[in-house]
Amino acid sequence: MFLDKFVLPIDQEETIIEIKMDQNGGPLGYIDNPYPCGVFSRKELHQVDFDKITILYGGNGSGKSTLLNLIASKLELKRMAPYNSSETFDLYVDHCGFEFGYDDEGFLQEIPENSRIITSDDIFDYMLAVRSNNFEISEEKDKVKQYHADLKFGDTIKMQGLQDYEKVRDQVQARRKTLSRRKFIRNLAGQEVRLNSNGETALNYFYANLQDNTLYCLDEPENSLSPKMQLELVKFLEEMAKYCGCQFIIATHSPFLLALSGAKIYDLDSTPVELKKWWELENPKTYFNFFYKNKQLFLKENNND
Repeated sequence: MFLDKFVLPIDQEETIIEIKMDQNGGPLGYIDNPYPCGVFSRKELHQVDFDKITILYGGNGSGKSTLLNLIASKLELKRMAPYNSSETFDLYVDHCGFEFGYDDEGFLQEIPENSRIITSDDIFDYMLAVRSNNFEISEEKDKVKQYHADLKFGDTIKMQGLQDYEKVRDQVQARRKTLSRRKFIRNLAGQEVRLNSNGETALNYFYANLQDNTLYCLDEPENSLSPKMQLELVKFLEEMAKYCGCQFIIATHSPFLLALSGAKIYDLDSTPVELKKWWELENPKTYFNFFYKNKQLFLKENNND
């Protein structure tokens, strides 16, 4: 494992607030928002000990994303999307601590260079960027189609100077029998990225971006994924952790991700925060109670089959 433990400065929160107040004006200083001070001291969470897969579970407002962002910030992990911060956040991060893990041979690890935090906003931004890019390429294709026709069937361009080089080159390409019209247009306008459903695109994002021997913080990666695709993501993450040397710290309340094999789960809904099995948590229990209450509907359907 790359990361062995993370220590929260819950015993130093008063000091952190005093320092920030002093920075804001000395004895008359004030703080509009002391966040994240108070979030984890109320839950008596002083330290998180990690495994190959560690899950931070909790409902909205439980602090799971806050804790994930503290870890990512302290480790200076690469990130794309901004996060909810405050005037005290950076100072709080400075007072956090961590310890590296050891490899199978007993050597102290370091955080791999490509380690990063991936949030649901990263996935949404990726999908929006791809759609915007595809739209621009689609508009450009219409122009290139007419350009191809003009070159192929129009008058031969005579090169009278360097300014004519690109047009002459394009006309030669357009009139080549071995170069199809489709390939000519693709070469000039670009190739659209194939988009399927939001869920398929999100899942492909993980397939394409997760690398071997890397530490990842994942913030609610189940967003946009159907239950079936969440199970596919679970299988992929298990394989990356078991065979590819990856370590995952995941903030989620998805019952499917909570059931990741061998995951250590911190229940941030409990006070004090406790380690629990996935079937002991409120979210999976809620799903179970719902389906158990309606089990006759499923049994009836199966009997009809």
